[in-house]
Amino acid sequence: MEINTYQTRAEMLLRSYILSDSFIVYSSVIGGVFACKLVYDLSQIFSSIYFKRYAGLSKSQQVEWNNRFISTVHAIFITAMSLFLAFWSDLFSDDQLSGLVIMRSSTLSTSVLGVSVGYFLTDLAMILWFYPSLGGMEYLVHHLLSLVALSYAMWTGEAQFYVYMVLLSEATTPGINLRWYLDVAGLKKSKAYLINGFMMVFVWLVARILVFIYLFYHFYVHYDQVMKVSSFGIFLVCVVPLVLAVMNLVWFWKIVKGLGKTLAKRN
Repeated sequence: MEINTYQTRAEMLLRSYILSDSFIVYSSVIGGVFACKLVYDLSQIFSSIYFKRYAGLSKSQQVEWNNRFISTVHAIFITAMSLFLAFWSDLFSDDQLSGLVIMRSSTLSTSVLGVSVGYFLTDLAMILWFYPSLGGMEYLVHHLLSLVALSYAMWTGEAQFYVYMVLLSEATTPGINLRWYLDVAGLKKSKAYLINGFMMVFVWLVARILVFIYLFYHFYVHYDQVMKVSSFGIFLVCVVPLVLAVMNLVWFWKIVKGLGKTLAKRN
C-alpha cells in the first residue's frame, strides 16, 4: 500500500514538474539548440549530395552555407508561429477579457520563444567562434539584444506580443540567404538574383518597416498597460524595438542602393 502511495506521489511530482514553467523553458531552449545541430548536419549531407558547387567551396564558405541554412529554417518557423500567435490566435486579441494584453502568454508561446532562444544562442556562438566571417559587430548587437528581450519575455511572460511582432522581421532572412547562395553559385547576373532583390525590398519594407510602425502604434494605444510591467521590461519594450528599427532603416537603405546598382549594371 505504501509503495503505491509513493509511486502516486512520485508520478504527481513528475507531472507537475513537466508542466512547470521552468521545465518548458529549459526543454524548449535545449530543443532549439539540438534542432540547430540537426539542421546543420542535414545541410552538410544534402548539400554535398545535391549541390555540386558545395564541394568546391572553401571551409569557411561551407560553414557559412550550413549556418545560413539553419537561419533560413528558423526564419520560416518563427515567422509562421509569430503570425499565428500575434494575429491568427486569440491570445493577444483586444476582444479577449483574460487580462492585459501585455501580460498574456501561453505554454505554446513560451515554448516557441524558448526554441528561438536556442537558435540565437547557437548562432551567436558560431558568430563568435568564426568571427568575423559569419558577421560583424552589428550581428553581435542584434543577437544580444534579441536574446535579452526573448529571455525576458520567455521567463516573465510579459510583453510577448511585442516580441513576436519584432520576430516577424525574420521573414526577410530567407531572401537574404538566397541572395548569398545565388552569389556563391555564380548566378549574380541571373534573373532569379534580380527577382530576389525586388522581393527582398518588398518583404523588408513590410516586415521591418511597416510592422514596426504598427508596433509603435500599438504601444501608444496600450501605453497604460506597458507601464504596468517591470522597469526593465519597460526599458526593453521601449529601447530594443527602437534600436532595431534604426538598424532596419539603415540596412533597408543599403539594400535599396544595392538593388539600384544591380539595375544600373544591367542597363
